[in-house]
Amino acid sequence: MSSNCFKRFGGKWVSLVSHRPFSTSSSIQNVPSDQGLKSLNLFSAINQALHIALDSDPRAYVFGEDVSFGGVFRCTTGLADRFGKSRVFNTPLCEQGIIGFGIGLAAMGNRAIAEIQFADYIYPAFDQIVNEAAKFRYRSGNQFNCGGLTIRAPYGAVGHGGHYHSQSPEAFFCHVPGIKVVIPRSPRQAKGLLLSCIRDPNPVVFFEPKWLYRLAVEEVPEDEYMLPLSEAEVVRQGSDITLVGWGAQLSIMEQACLDAEKEGISCELIDLKTLIPWDRETVEASVKKTGRLLISHEAPVTGGFGAEISASIVERCFSRLEAPVARVCGLDTPFPLVFEPFYMPNKNKILDAIKSTIDY
Repeated sequence: MSSNCFKRFGGKWVSLVSHRPFSTSSSIQNVPSDQGLKSLNLFSAINQALHIALDSDPRAYVFGEDVSFGGVFRCTTGLADRFGKSRVFNTPLCEQGIIGFGIGLAAMGNRAIAEIQFADYIYPAFDQIVNEAAKFRYRSGNQFNCGGLTIRAPYGAVGHGGHYHSQSPEAFFCHVPGIKVVIPRSPRQAKGLLLSCIRDPNPVVFFEPKWLYRLAVEEVPEDEYMLPLSEAEVVRQGSDITLVGWGAQLSIMEQACLDAEKEGISCELIDLKTLIPWDRETVEASVKKTGRLLISHEAPVTGGFGAEISASIVERCFSRLEAPVARVCGLDTPFPLVFEPFYMPNKNKILDAIKSTIDY
């Protein structure tokens, strides 16, 4: 991946905004002007969003392992100095405790922003997330909730992380009613989506593509803005085949689309952004137009969220499909270290799948 690709990919996208500090993300409005833009990488955009969240709401707290000095990826740099260690603080190395504390904090009417240092280590907190946070509202008949809980976690490939620091666990959480799962593709998206997640009245798992923390650079509005959840975005119009992805994979898919265009294939590219609840209507409309669908994600192919998208589209668009739905994903193995290039769904794999689907 090249930094130029990310600059080109994100520089001119239009985003929706809102200045209502505690609205749900379904009531987003207005369009940001190109004034007040600043070139930021992804971790700086996350940092800016956290500053805004803490500054605009005295009930907001940021906590996790090592967050008080900035964290492993520096996303929380400067927060403790500005807002104090009573609002930005380190926790013990205990993911179950971090999320359990966050559930209680949110249940008392606060905005709890919990950081899991790597998504690979979110599993000790799995019970708290799927059995407590996701069910808190339902089990009480909507008398109580922990909707102010946002769980941030760096996820995905980083180039050298291996099987304990490169996993993509999003599908595990997409199976659970009661939580939302959101993944940004770029700095501008990361800032707006994170602010929407923090202010959403439901618990949210927000996965941040760690590969993009420093590699992705984009012009980001310095003012506060929010982006709608559960609204996919058609980032590239096309007529021959629909491509669907999220996170860092969008840039790889964009490269494949450009190469396919040189061979006369018109690709429509969709960023899902919110995986649960996902925007079926946008994907369905695109597939009914193109007649073909390709899904790509870093997680293993078996049981990956691409399977859910495939099944749903086959149910809704069966008579319009011109070819079987294609999936270009990670392999059904632990994430490797030296063999990462063979594991990752890269541009060439996607381009080959595009051609095979077109030629079916």
